[in-house]
Amino acid sequence: MTTEGFFVPARSPHNQLITALPEAELARLLPYLEPADMLLGAVIYESGCEMTHMYFPTTSIVSLLYVTKSGASAEIAVVGHEGVVGLPLIMGGRSTPSRALVQSGGEGFRLAANLMLQECERSGPVMHLLLRYTQSLITQMAQTAACNRHHSLDQQLCRWLLLRLDRLDSNELMMTQELIANMLGVRRESVTEAACRLHKAGIIDYSRGRLHVLDRDRLEKRTCECYAVVRKECERLLPATIAA
Repeated sequence: MTTEGFFVPARSPHNQLITALPEAELARLLPYLEPADMLLGAVIYESGCEMTHMYFPTTSIVSLLYVTKSGASAEIAVVGHEGVVGLPLIMGGRSTPSRALVQSGGEGFRLAANLMLQECERSGPVMHLLLRYTQSLITQMAQTAACNRHHSLDQQLCRWLLLRLDRLDSNELMMTQELIANMLGVRRESVTEAACRLHKAGIIDYSRGRLHVLDRDRLEKRTCECYAVVRKECERLLPATIAA
């Protein structure tokens, strides 16, 4: 299936990295791209385990988490339709100390590790595109660390919500305050207080695991600069055009 110069899988919606590939490269990979149902709560890979595939989310969102020995966790990055899960494979390693957890269930594609490594050995457009995405992901990780250290929980919560809205086709998120607290690495009571302030301001509404953003513009005004830094870097490195 060809659309405006892009050769894309016959499944909609699409992953931005896949649709950004030149037609020749994607035509070579297309027979090996497997549809993947990414269920809420599923672990794509665990800390220290060998990776067998790279995953390209389309309607799902995956959280990359650091988990301590005590079982506490904190999110270091989030991946949606703009990216790929499993970058350590192309960086020379087959494992990572982080965990990849499906935070918002949906669909995606997966590609066997050996096939991706063969493609990257060509040092062509696929490798160049993945390296640009790697830079954008590193920016997100660094900005998350700075944000968690220097900005208020209210600002962190706004950034966290906005990053998810960018990866969904809806203003509604299915998640509990306990889950948000685990992602941010804070107490649930603290998230409850921050969410109440947004609720009273008329920016969000939530009940029984459903959080609905009512006013995105005001949500953006309440967050810190970290959200804009991450978004601009992603847009700069991953334009919606054929990879060069």
